[in-house]
Amino acid sequence: MRLRHMISLLALALLASACTPRVELAVPNEPININLNVKIEHEIYIKVDKQLDSIINEDSGLF
Repeated sequence: MRLRHMISLLALALLASACTPRVELAVPNEPININLNVKIEHEIYIKVDKQLDSIINEDSGLF
């Protein structure tokens, strides 16, 4: 009886080890190219009150 259990455990271990997955890493043949052509455009709009605009335009020394 004990021998049967040992044989069945051994057979089960052999079957389980036969199903292990295999992982392979391969180096690509061509180099990896990363294209970084980026164009950034921005516009800033400032709205100024007419009265404030006249104060700034007078030689106030602010700007």
